[in-house]
Amino acid sequence: MIVLHISPTYALDSRELLFREALNFSSEGQFDNALDKWNDYLDTYPDDPAALSNRGNVKLVVGDPKGSIIDQNRAIELNPSELDPYINRGIANESLGLWLQAKEDYLYVISKDKENFSALYNLANVEGSLNDWEKARSLFYQAAQYNPGFAMARSSEALANYQLGNFEASEKELRKLIRRYPTFADARAALTALQWSKGKSGEAESNWIAAVELDPRYAQEEWLLEVRRWPPAPVDDLMKFISIK
Repeated sequence: MIVLHISPTYALDSRELLFREALNFSSEGQFDNALDKWNDYLDTYPDDPAALSNRGNVKLVVGDPKGSIIDQNRAIELNPSELDPYINRGIANESLGLWLQAKEDYLYVISKDKENFSALYNLANVEGSLNDWEKARSLFYQAAQYNPGFAMARSSEALANYQLGNFEASEKELRKLIRRYPTFADARAALTALQWSKGKSGEAESNWIAAVELDPRYAQEEWLLEVRRWPPAPVDDLMKFISIK
């Protein structure tokens, strides 16, 4: 009788291969395949916190936020010092409109890592959803300071300034963003609304043509409010601009 011996190195390689396959499907946006692979992996290695957190992210994308939270909870239980699952759980809570639960997760991450720009940015979105645009603006600013290339944080800060009536600061930042990132639709759409509100219809039209070609979702009020989560004032101005076209 031949007894096969599986070395620890071979077992580790097989485990790593399965993990990488699941991760690659996730990275490539093949979420159904990714979910199947993470399920396969976790059937064999059920106490891997990184795999649980990754599967939780995929569950959120495919429309299972409650399942995502269950996975993130388990990942945190297994490795409470790892911060990513707290952020991921916060995002899942946000998707359910559970702002205070999401806020608690982001504040915890920031208490451990004050320069965590992802937590700062997400917390800013929560504060905006709670209609505290002063706090949101400050947090967007911090996120951009800790990650200067974070264009969406800078655009969001400009939008918060827009909401607060700080139009000059908002316009200055949006113009800087467009100069640096000419194909950044968010800044162009925001500047469209701001220019139209100031009576600069020609400039507004020019920026709008570029913005809607880059990303037609900016013409959708519900998407702007619920997904991108712009403040209400720029959304209202942009919708008025669109309505007269």
